[in-house]
Amino acid sequence: MTDDTVAAVVRQWQTVHPGLDTSPMELIGRINRCAALLQQAVSAPLRDAGLSRAEFDLLGALRRSGRDLTPSELARETFASGAAVTKRLRQLIERGLVERIADDRDRRVAHVRLTGRGRETIDTVLPAQLEFERAALAGLGEQQRDALGEQLAELLIQLEGRLGTLR
Repeated sequence: MTDDTVAAVVRQWQTVHPGLDTSPMELIGRINRCAALLQQAVSAPLRDAGLSRAEFDLLGALRRSGRDLTPSELARETFASGAAVTKRLRQLIERGLVERIADDRDRRVAHVRLTGRGRETIDTVLPAQLEFERAALAGLGEQQRDALGEQLAELLIQLEGRLGTLR
């Protein structure tokens, strides 16, 4: 067994419950631990731009979509709650990176778009952020990264298709 944080947890559980199948914990635990460590890592590019990862994700969603998005669409695109998106949008608006535009047909609906400053920010930060992420994965060889990417994509497709039935 690999000697990492999750392996230590698994050994503890096996001491308490010998024979317990901990294989799901071994996979899910490692995925969760990796995700938590990556989320906690404050990259220099984001820090220098004064952005949180969540704000970066919102700007990225607007930039890559190529169109205005509603807050609900942004929530779906970034896997965030509506309340979290509202809070982040308020901060991005105050900093002049995005703007809200009322819908012509329904004044209750707002659309969000990047400002010129927001577009410049995401276009500057994205290449630097990708380099930071590349460095974070530097311990894996190209074949390992490719294989892991394919396996995670397969898992994601399965979970996206079935997760609702597991609740």
